Amino acid sequence: MQLLFSSMHRKRHKKTEAIPSLTISSLQQVMSVRPDLHQQYVQSCQSLGHPENPFIAHVLQEVDKDDKIKGTKGITVKIAGNNRLVPVQRVTDDDLQVLASVLHNSVFVTGLDLRCNVLTDAGAKHVATFLQENSNLCYLNLMFNDIGTSGAELIATALHRNETLKYLRMTGNKIANKGGMFFASMLQINSTLEKLDLGDCDVGTQCLIAIATALTQNQSLKAINLNRPLLYSQEEETTVHIALMLKTNPSLVELHLCKHEMKNFGVERLCEALYENSSLRYLDLGCNKISRDGVKFLGELLKRNQTLEILDLGANRIEDAGATYLSEALAWYNRTLRALSVVNNGLSGKGLVALSVAMKTNRELSCIYIWGNKLDEATCVAFSELIQTGRLKPNCTDVSPYEVDGHVHLAELSHGLQKHYYWTPSWGEETNKDANASLAIAAVTEYL
Repeated sequence: MQLLFSSMHRKRHKKTEAIPSLTISSLQQVMSVRPDLHQQYVQSCQSLGHPENPFIAHVLQEVDKDDKIKGTKGITVKIAGNNRLVPVQRVTDDDLQVLASVLHNSVFVTGLDLRCNVLTDAGAKHVATFLQENSNLCYLNLMFNDIGTSGAELIATALHRNETLKYLRMTGNKIANKGGMFFASMLQINSTLEKLDLGDCDVGTQCLIAIATALTQNQSLKAINLNRPLLYSQEEETTVHIALMLKTNPSLVELHLCKHEMKNFGVERLCEALYENSSLRYLDLGCNKISRDGVKFLGELLKRNQTLEILDLGANRIEDAGATYLSEALAWYNRTLRALSVVNNGLSGKGLVALSVAMKTNRELSCIYIWGNKLDEATCVAFSELIQTGRLKPNCTDVSPYEVDGHVHLAELSHGLQKHYYWTPSWGEETNKDANASLAIAAVTEYL
């Protein structure tokens, strides 16, 4: 009896061992087969009784032809409604339902770009279902659709259980304060998401405070965009809560706080917090009301901070005195900052030349953006010298020198910290990321 049991056990054991190898072999066979997404799309349209969207059909045909699909390498399907190279019929909620059924089991598709279409809360329901059932999607771009509060609730709730999505862009969808609160609740539960973009979403004070509170515990999120909230108070309480969060959050790398009506008081609170923070590399304070006094706090911070790599002060009013504070810190103390933007800040030759002199002693600062200030002759000569000597690479600044009648002038270049935030090149991926310094220096995930 014991011998019979032993024999049966060995047979069962052998059978169990054979299953994993068969599964792996089958998976490798599946992964080696090129997807036929276009054919699946045609069939799904027929089965659901929905007319084909010619733009979606075109994109899927191009994906099927892509020679880059091999092995386990994932792809991003880009169905952006602002595509200028082919006729575009923007994606509707019904179109998305069909597309989701096609991509449901596709192991090749790890990214989906649906920016600038006409998706509403009904489409958000299909997105939520897709996020709950799909285990491969890492990147989802829904920027500038028509998703509102109820759609935000559906998507945020789906992310309570989703364990694959790393980057979500909701930019420009008017989800309002209530919709933002659902994402704040999600951040208390989700431990996979690495980057969340809620810029231009009309979130309010309550939402910002709730997100800041959630990020005191969340240690997976590495980047968040909170640009242009709707704030009706001058007390800067949202900045105070964000500063308190920065004191304890050990994982946040990138923080965007454009158009927060931030003044010198708020900057001082942020600087106090960043003395205790050792993770933040990218701080965006563009389009606020920061003056020379506020930059004085930033100058003192840069003398001691050993983490910050990108500082965006574009469209403030720091003037020459503020630039002098920054140049002093950069020339003699700071050796970690690699990119600085002071565009449209009321600077003249005194401040701009001071920054150029700082670059001669500080070899770490490699990208600087100065357009929109008073570029007098001294400034033109100073930055022309930096470029001609090779200290400043042409792709790492937004000005280019030229000479007329023996005088040096500077022309504008379309380079910056976020050159491709709202659009992507029609010719394909940007090969030189220095022109878009935020990608070259502090990229959080491969889907940036």
